[in-house]
This record gives sequence, structure tokens and C-alpha cells, in this order.
Amino acid sequence: MEKTTLPSGLRIVTEEVSGVRSATVGIWVNVGSRDETKPVAGASHFLEHLLFKGTKTREAMEISSSIEAVGGEMNAFTTQEYTCYYARVIDTDLPMAVDVIADLMTSSLVRAADVDSERNVVLSEISVRDDDPSDYVGELFLNTYYGDNPLGRSVLGTVDSIKGMSRNAVFNYYKKHYKPHEMVVSVAGNIKHKKVVKLVEAALSRDGFLDVPTLKSDIRSADPVKTPGIGKVGMLDRKTEQAHVIYGVPGVARTDERRFALSILATVIGGGMSSRLFQEIREKRGLAYTTYAYPQQFAGSGVLYFYAGCKTDKAVEVAQIMHDVTLDIAAHGVTAEEISRAKGAVSGSMVLSQEDTFSRMSRNGQSELVYGRMTSFDDILKKISAVTPEQVHQIARDLFGQPSTLAVVGPFRSASKFEKVIA
Repeated sequence: MEKTTLPSGLRIVTEEVSGVRSATVGIWVNVGSRDETKPVAGASHFLEHLLFKGTKTREAMEISSSIEAVGGEMNAFTTQEYTCYYARVIDTDLPMAVDVIADLMTSSLVRAADVDSERNVVLSEISVRDDDPSDYVGELFLNTYYGDNPLGRSVLGTVDSIKGMSRNAVFNYYKKHYKPHEMVVSVAGNIKHKKVVKLVEAALSRDGFLDVPTLKSDIRSADPVKTPGIGKVGMLDRKTEQAHVIYGVPGVARTDERRFALSILATVIGGGMSSRLFQEIREKRGLAYTTYAYPQQFAGSGVLYFYAGCKTDKAVEVAQIMHDVTLDIAAHGVTAEEISRAKGAVSGSMVLSQEDTFSRMSRNGQSELVYGRMTSFDDILKKISAVTPEQVHQIARDLFGQPSTLAVVGPFRSASKFEKVIA
């Protein structure tokens, strides 16, 4: 892995992977939904769509067809804290892919007509989310947990904010946040670092994009985030065949060293068919088809939550089992066998995930953007291996000793039974 920082503050990170014929380039931008105010809620995601609609040198059709014509793939995604644009191609087509992705960053037009047409696409995406209770319950949980904080708002925005967002508002957002010092270019595959640096520098030099004063890249503030939803139940009364339940507790922030112990704890509780939730909820009682645990970490905040989809008349029982499992682990810890199994699962899944250039590009780009450094794969595996049963038990006591939060979607008119679970 190598890194070069240009005078503009742009960071370029690469990982040469021998024995492959592919290369993946991603441009990571340090902006997401938590950077938005209410009037422009959803702007980061809306902009992600719009940048593919045309630049000064390419129309939308040319942008997509240039990658597809060589058998590659191109896409983008937006989260609460960053946006990523990427393309995966044969190594010999990397110069073209870099040029196309860079064009979106420097020269997108964000035309009024495109804003109006894509507005309907985003509104449709919101409708799709609303029609999928298993998807909606996750956003309901974050909204309940974080309240009016931007972390509690949907990455998609709201119907009102998307309808009301003007072309100038989106374009100004683009010009404000898409700056060299707020970007990381990550490339992985059959590449050479020096060649990649030259390609990137040439491609991003359009319109004087890199001719800016040198600014230091800042790591996102890790100030604590208020969580007014602790101890509350968020509920959506909807006529569904299945109830969707998320039980969550405060987790740890992205920079907290306890995150490695937390990953082991989450795997023990809900990381597969041998996990406690799967055994208790599905195998022993047959209450749900799907159940799992998932830790989510942000700058200054985090959450650990457990999901299950079950029959509507079993939702309270499922939530109670989740509550009881956490209390049992807080009181008694986990077994050595569970720790060993979880370490193997976490390490193994990480190793398997690095078998393709997209995953390596993502790990390096995200790490550089959110931590300001690349962490070697071996170092991460060592930290996972070093987690002790005592550390897992301690973080269980720390997290499960706090009030919890519930989000439920299903045909329920009263939250009183669910409130008793977390009382």
C-alpha cells in the first residue's frame, strides 16, 4: 500500500494486487447526510445521482457507455458521513475509468432539467424504501435513537426536502463540499502507484480543480452526539404480514479501540446460525426466519442493534428475548468457545472479502478518509486475535447496562407492551 498527497491536499492511496487483471478506482468525498441542514436534507444522495447526468465533455449516455463498453461496472453510494464514486475495469482500461470518474468530480453541470427529472427518481426511491418495512425499520430506529440530529435523518432526505430543493441549492452544495482536500482517490488492482498518481493528477486538473490553496485534510469531529431516543420505542403502525423489530443499545464511536471487542460481541450474539439470537429465536422457538446483530459506528457515536422479522403476534416475545440475551451476557459473559468461533468468523469473513479489488479499494479509501491513515490488513487481524474474553465481557457490561431503544413496524396501535420490554 502506498500513499501520495498532492499540494492541493488530495490524497491518493493504492494497493498493488499481483495475479489479477482488474483494477478498481474510487473517489471518496468527505460529505454525507449528517452534513446537511433540514432544507437540503438528502442533498448528498441527490447530488450523487446528478453527477452522472452530464459534464462539460460527456453526456449521461457517454458516461455510462464508456465503462459498460469494456465490460466494467460503475456506481456510487452515499452514507451518513461520506460519498463514494467507483469503477471496476480491466487493468488496461484504468486510464479511461479514472478520467470518467474524475470528470464527475470536476466538471458536472447539474443542469436544472436534470435536477427536475432526477428528483422524480429520488422520490421513487423514497417510495420503495417506504414500501419495504424491513428497510424502513432501520431508518425508524436511527430516527428514534438520534431524534432531530442529522444522524437520525434519512440519507434519502424527505419528500418535502427533495421536492423543494432547487438547482442552485444542489449546485452550491456540490461546489462547497467537492474540494481536493476533502477527497481520497483509492485504487487497487494490477497497478503501479506512480502511474496511478500521474493518471489521477492529470484527470483531476480539469478546470483548475487542483489549483487551490493547500488545505489540511481534517478528520471528522468526534464530539459526542446526543441520543434523546434512549429508552424510547419508535413504532409505525402498518398492516403487514410480518413484524420487523430492532432492539438497540448505545455502541462505540469509530475511533474507540473497543470496537474490535464489540465486533466479537456482535458476532457471538447475532453473527450467524451458531449465534445466541439465531439459536434462541429461530432454532429453539421457531419465531423468526431472519435475525442478526449489527454494530454501526460514526464519528463521536455508535449503536449496536439486533434485528428480527417475525409473526406479528410474536414481536413482543422476540424483543424480550433480545433484551434477556443482552442481560445474560452482561451478567455472565460469553464462553471461550463462543469467543474462538467469533474470532474465526470475523477474521475469515474479512479475509474472504479481500478477494476482489473493489473490497481492497473500499477498505483503503474509507480508512484514509475517516481515520487519516491506512491500516494494514494484518494489523486489523492481529487486533481481532488479541481480543480477550474479559474485554468482551467488559464491553457487554458497559453497553448492556444502559437503557435500550426499540423500533417496530407492524400492525400495532399501542407501544405499551414494547415499552415494558425496555423499562
